[in-house]
Amino acid sequence: MSATPDLLTAPVEDLSHFGYAQQLSRRVGSYASFAAGFSFVSILTTVFQLFGLGFSFGGTAFFWAWPAVLVGQLMVALCFAELAARYPLSGAIYQWARRLGGAVVGWFAGWTMVIAQTITLAAAAIALQVVLPAVWSGFQLIGTDPALSSKDGAANAVVLGCILLVVTTILNATSVRIMAVVNSIGVTCELVGVVLIVVLLTSKAERGPSVVLHTTNLDNTTGYVVPLLISALMAAYVLVGFDSAGELAEETHKPRATTPRTIIRAVVASGIGGAFLIIAALMAAPSVTDGNLATQGLPYVLTSRLGTTTGKLLLLDVALAVCVCTLAIQTAAARMIFSMARDNVLPASAWLRRVSPRTGTPVAATVVPGVLAAVCLVVNVGNAGLFLGLASVCIMLLYIAYLMVTTPLLFRRHTLPTGTDENGRPLFSLGRFGPIVNIVAVGYGLAMAINLGWPRAEVYDPAGEGWYLHYLPLLTLAIVGIGGVIAYLGQRRAYHASVAPALEGAVA
Repeated sequence: MSATPDLLTAPVEDLSHFGYAQQLSRRVGSYASFAAGFSFVSILTTVFQLFGLGFSFGGTAFFWAWPAVLVGQLMVALCFAELAARYPLSGAIYQWARRLGGAVVGWFAGWTMVIAQTITLAAAAIALQVVLPAVWSGFQLIGTDPALSSKDGAANAVVLGCILLVVTTILNATSVRIMAVVNSIGVTCELVGVVLIVVLLTSKAERGPSVVLHTTNLDNTTGYVVPLLISALMAAYVLVGFDSAGELAEETHKPRATTPRTIIRAVVASGIGGAFLIIAALMAAPSVTDGNLATQGLPYVLTSRLGTTTGKLLLLDVALAVCVCTLAIQTAAARMIFSMARDNVLPASAWLRRVSPRTGTPVAATVVPGVLAAVCLVVNVGNAGLFLGLASVCIMLLYIAYLMVTTPLLFRRHTLPTGTDENGRPLFSLGRFGPIVNIVAVGYGLAMAINLGWPRAEVYDPAGEGWYLHYLPLLTLAIVGIGGVIAYLGQRRAYHASVAPALEGAVA
């Protein structure tokens, strides 16, 4: 784990001290790096998706789950920032876990992350259903009911999601530069949109910010704790993915200096923007007691309070945010697959690690998550429980993958390399506060993973469609774990089968 100062001050283009050649083009600047993390979080996408979930269980008080999750995720982000400065590599979670916890921990962190990112990609893509039919009824291609809780809405979400996945796959495979430019433009529009929505909704306020201190519509049939824990799933789903700035480290200029800052900025900007967005919506909603906030969410607030034209224009901005969010998630998944394949630890590694000399992108590693995400959607056509199930399961897996980094880091902090970044400054470090921040990050991550994975019927099977949906998180975790063991052992056997004969021949 230790490293010499000259190793850490070497040109970042030279990855030879990590055992890798520079294959990806360094065309990502500081703002594009921030955009990668911010667009994965994408508060316009995810807050619009899950506002109804949070409000339906926690009422107006569900807001307080937001700062609680923000503090926990900020602790995780600070730990990641330390690692990003020391290991500026694609496939960040996999690479960090491997160097901190060993090859087995790294492999399972990467395996879990690839599956989580693929499911997250599917969940993000279907978010278009929340927005586009509210803009124009012509986007409702199947049936007449646009609600995601209906069979028509769920089926139409799959169609729109698959169309979006085709577009993002083409963009990601075409050029790193094009992807970064589109991402940066989208994030700029999203930031402007957040500010406009907050200002416009605040100007139409029906009540003051003290609304978050009330317990209006809080489902307290089992007390306040359980409903607020469920409503916290909304914030937990939103405030993830900031690590994707680290996924582009090998394509970022001065990554040791840039990536730690952009990871933290993505979390802070998302946290502040999301908080204002939630408060503004609660203040401006025509009513917090008629049930519309729970069933129709933020699109209802925008169109009812800002008028049809203004509301729909802002919803188009939200649709753009959904597209950019999907693009960023697929980029992160592609880099994770590429990084693992480069270490020859995935099936078909020789194919997946190939970088196109024409586009400078790992084309196969880009296509695979797009296709798998589309499969996740297609096999669930017409399933009204699809949306919430996908959202909750993928975030549970992300939290577990994060724990495979923060937990070994807690025990290996004293071995972290020291040195300077590309600007000659000491590498980002938490100093004496590191152990405290790390302990909080691990404790929070474990608690939230349990909360996300708890088999609650009201979260995973609200329509009562079957026990398999009720226990979806546990079934998913079992499948991912068992599948991971089988894949890991199979890959080891294949590796030894190819290496051992070569070694024997060399000895002979």
